[in-house]
Amino acid sequence: MCKGLGFDLCEVARMEKHLDDGRFLSRFFTDEEAAYVRSRGAHAAESLAGIFSAKEAFAKAMGTGITFDLREVGISHGSLGEPLYVLTGRAAEMAGSDRLLLSISHDGGMAGAVCLRETAEGTEE
Repeated sequence: MCKGLGFDLCEVARMEKHLDDGRFLSRFFTDEEAAYVRSRGAHAAESLAGIFSAKEAFAKAMGTGITFDLREVGISHGSLGEPLYVLTGRAAEMAGSDRLLLSISHDGGMAGAVCLRETAEGTEE
């Protein structure tokens, strides 16, 4: 059962300005995310924008806005390269046992992300 849906867009050029800003990266991104972005070479700004959009989409799917540290919403990748949420702290408490699905895309100088929040399997509210 769908409990929330979040969508966000981020301009790649906006994130490109922050690629070398360690203070910005450490404020909003996990160490793992920053390392991933640095490994992306020419696609680093696209990846940064996509990850930022995914964090914003999570907040919208929760229906609360940003009421947690953005570093508590980590983005990782599964064995097939699919993006996954890795939640800690308040963000993890908010999501509880809900299932979160994430899709990230980049095109035309924009990155977008969609977060679908579903009731955990076998439970209903």
